[in-house]
Amino acid sequence: MPQDDKDSHDNRAEYVSEQSAYPRLRSFFKVPGPVRQLFDKFPLITYPPNQLPQRSPRDRENHTLYIFTTQSEANNGDTSFNPSCLKWQAYLKFARVQFRTVPSTNHSSPTGSLPFLLASVSDVIPSQEATLPTSSNRLQKWISEQGATPEEPSDIRYDAYLSLIDHRIRRAWLYALYLEPRNFTAVARRLYVQPCSSSSLVSATIAYQLRAAAEAELLKHSVLIDIDDLYSEADNAFDALSTILGENTFFFNNENPGLFDASVFAYTHLFLDEGMGWKETKLIKGLKKHKNLIQHRQKIYKTYFGGPK
Repeated sequence: MPQDDKDSHDNRAEYVSEQSAYPRLRSFFKVPGPVRQLFDKFPLITYPPNQLPQRSPRDRENHTLYIFTTQSEANNGDTSFNPSCLKWQAYLKFARVQFRTVPSTNHSSPTGSLPFLLASVSDVIPSQEATLPTSSNRLQKWISEQGATPEEPSDIRYDAYLSLIDHRIRRAWLYALYLEPRNFTAVARRLYVQPCSSSSLVSATIAYQLRAAAEAELLKHSVLIDIDDLYSEADNAFDALSTILGENTFFFNNENPGLFDASVFAYTHLFLDEGMGWKETKLIKGLKKHKNLIQHRQKIYKTYFGGPK
């Protein structure tokens, strides 16, 4: 499943990657005893990370962020349609780091997930470290090393507030995008399946894997997937975020937006973006009740992405 946004702050890996295996299929791929014994004697070799994509720039004058997007949107610097990618895309803009975006997928990522960043290389013979990609769980540190870290809050309840996004809103997003039939057909299939292959068989396989991975992820937290409960929890999370924001322009009354603002924007923007083409809009209706969250999204979109007010 394409990366959503669970790597916030605790820097956990992508929730369930595109390559995630569905638990019910494990028995089918069980390794026979004799083969398992052979590999016990001659264990598999662990290879280094994947090589960079072939179209990666060799003359790297600019920082490059690889994200889920289209070529035209990348050329225009538009927002990614993936929450995790959009969070870091926004945060880099908050930090006033100059970069360009390039379309990519988890499969072509040397880190196994998106986003990842290739820093500019100005040396004639760059060091090996300078040519390595920076994964999302190291992006905040990398940004701070550029001396451009936005102001971050010292509120002891920060992690608790963050869990509203990483858990409640994210789970509702997973269901709404991948398991709600109308949204999967209108949104997920168009953004994550069709660009991968023109083969109907391959597309069907990818679609099954995406939905299965989303279901498996949600079942980690509950025996059954209760749709009403998922949406209710997300509504409560939006209520809480609206209360936290209050009448301030940005969260925690900061003068400028920080990583928490980017994390919220990554979801509110994609839910409210008419270009996403949502068909089942129950979550969106709940979000639209909070005028300050809508204004927060509009402020960031207008200021940092040149979007309309």
